[in-house]
Amino acid sequence: MSKPKIGFIGLGIMGLPMAKNLIKAGYPLIAYDLNEKPLEEITQAGAQKGTSNAHVTANCDIIITMLPNSPDVQKAVFAEGGIAEGLSSGQILIDMSSIAPLVSQDIAKKLEEKGVEMLDAPVSGGQEKARSGTLAIMVGGKEDTFDTCKPILDILGNPVLVGDIGAGGTTKLVNQSIVAVNIAVVAEALLLGKKAGVDPKRIFDAIKGGLAGSQCFTDKAPRMFSANYDPGFRMKLHVKDLTNVLSTSQALHNAMPLTAQVMEMMQTLMAEGHTEVDHGGLALFYEKMNGVSLKEE
Repeated sequence: MSKPKIGFIGLGIMGLPMAKNLIKAGYPLIAYDLNEKPLEEITQAGAQKGTSNAHVTANCDIIITMLPNSPDVQKAVFAEGGIAEGLSSGQILIDMSSIAPLVSQDIAKKLEEKGVEMLDAPVSGGQEKARSGTLAIMVGGKEDTFDTCKPILDILGNPVLVGDIGAGGTTKLVNQSIVAVNIAVVAEALLLGKKAGVDPKRIFDAIKGGLAGSQCFTDKAPRMFSANYDPGFRMKLHVKDLTNVLSTSQALHNAMPLTAQVMEMMQTLMAEGHTEVDHGGLALFYEKMNGVSLKEE
């Protein structure tokens, strides 16, 4: 049985390696991005070059979008030359962007009128796991639609159906809150050790296998030791996610004081020009406040 042709829209830090993994797995792929450079790169990797969102959609079976925020997805779907123009009954849209759950529900409702199913399937793991195909994938939608798309999602990572449309986005909000607070406390605590005269790298080696260990600890502490904040996941995108977290929590009258405090730290860094750094750059906030660097001497 031949594999369905995939349309891939959004070839950023995450989308480009994800699209490449699908090509490596033997899926025919047509791609589009507003930026010509990644579009040329994915074409050289074996994809067909799309000329618009509508063109991609009209020439595939399943569409994947990987875009920065809610307005970007809405525009990609409904603007002139958008996905909706190329849709026909029986197609499936998998939105893997991290957007507001209510927006996902609204898009899904409108697409259902066209006979098109949708999954909201945001991811976690950053550029490294996008490249290795080991992303955590949080999926909202109908079970039969999920079952149809699971072989594709399995190429990209570890998909879990968590509920109906919007549930994937809600799960991603939970994820982003946990990640933000985790990164912050990693920097906060390691700087305590540094100020007390203990090598933070030795602290890391001593405790990473215990209860304090986490994926954030394992991934981000070494970045702090080398001061390597090349973006695996940009600070400005985490701020976007926390904006969605806090607006959702406020609407539900759900207190999230730790998340709110980390958001203020990120806003401080953004104001200082650190918009494009990796979110592990939260260490820069603590380093400035304490007058000590975690970078290995």
